[in-house]
This record gives sequence, structure tokens and C-alpha cells, in this order.
Amino acid sequence: MPELRRQHSLDFVIANGENAARGSGITPSLLDHLYNDGVDVVTTGDHVFRRGEIMSRLETDEKILRPLNYPDTSAGRGFTLRDVNGQKIAVINLVGRTFMQPSNCPFLAADRAIEEMGRYTNVIIVDFHAEATSEKIAMGWYLDGRVSAVLGTHTHIPTADARILPEGTAYITDLGMTGPHESVIGRRIDRVLSRFVTGMPSPFDVASGDVRINGVIVEINPTSGKAISIERLEVHGE
Repeated sequence: MPELRRQHSLDFVIANGENAARGSGITPSLLDHLYNDGVDVVTTGDHVFRRGEIMSRLETDEKILRPLNYPDTSAGRGFTLRDVNGQKIAVINLVGRTFMQPSNCPFLAADRAIEEMGRYTNVIIVDFHAEATSEKIAMGWYLDGRVSAVLGTHTHIPTADARILPEGTAYITDLGMTGPHESVIGRRIDRVLSRFVTGMPSPFDVASGDVRINGVIVEINPTSGKAISIERLEVHGE
């Protein structure tokens, strides 16, 4: 990440870290590792509470988010406002409802967050952690012109639909996966095949081959908050 920041002159980096801890959840030490490598804000998703040791950080650390449309009684916060060289940047974390665990409406939650964050900045970035492509695309159209970017996560497979919507919002259905691509969405191929073929339980161990970074680089007009460009990023490891 430090090299990527230099190479692409990145001002602000967001990483979804909910699978950092051996494929499920995140720990305080891994969170600090991401910060030390140059990540500014860490978003999460449906695995955010898998590791109990992260709960205190969710309550006290404004740079890690859980889905905003979880109950208000859940640990943590769903959006944050950061300052980068005098430029305020808002990040909102949402989770989908289609084929996911029950949660509050992400569309209405987005409305409330945008109303609050819009008082301070036009630069608003949304991580929509959802299973259904239709729900993610719907969110993109719903927020077009009201946020700078809607970036889909969760399904681990990068999509080929990075674009700027008519009213100026950068959009992609799924960023893909940072991790081992010689796998079945990050898990060992043999373990997953055994489960599919036999129907028997099998431990879904994390794979290790062909590690890559998937993501996008979005350029945003800091005054209007409109996206200027969105470009897919794929970096192969050693």
C-alpha cells in the first residue's frame, strides 16, 4: 500500500477489512496493521462481530465502521468524517438485505447519513456490502448525484461495470477480493469442492496461492463532490 500511494498519488485509502482474520472478522492487531500500511478508513460487513476482541475498538475508533443499518444498539458507528489536508471526506458503510441476515433498510439509512454528512462535505463515499447485484445497482441509481461513489463489496469477484452514473456518482457492483485468487472466493479449492461434491461438512480453510489486490481508484472533484473518473485496480503479488 505505501508503494501504491506513491505510484498513484492517493490522498485517501479505504479498505474493507471484515475478512482479515483468517477469512472472517478482524482483530485489533490486524486493524492496526492496515492503518500502519496506509489505510485511512476500514469498512466491514456481515462478519464484523465475528471476533469479540474488536468490540472495544468499534466503540472508540472512528476510523473503523460497521454497517450503518444495523440496530442503533450495535457496537460501533456506520459513518465517519475524516479531514485530509483540509478536505473533509465522509465514508458510509451499508449492508444489503437480499440473501443476507436481517437488517434495517439501507436506502433510508443512506438518506439519513447523507443529510447529516452533507452539512460538512460534498465528498461522500459509500461501501455497500451486499450479495445481490440487483440491490447494489439499485443503490447506485438511488444515490446517483448525492454521493461521490457507491462501491460494492462482499461477493469477492470483481465486476466489469465500473462507470460514472449520469449525475456524477462513480459506481462498481463489486470491487473484488484482496487475497488468494487460486481459491474459491478465498477458501481452499479442495475443501470447497469436497463440500459441493459430498454434501458433507468441510473446514473452509483460507487459501494461499496467487495473492492479489482488487480495488478501484476514484478521482473526485473536491468542490462539487462529483466523480471525475473510476479505474479498476488489480495488483498481483510475488
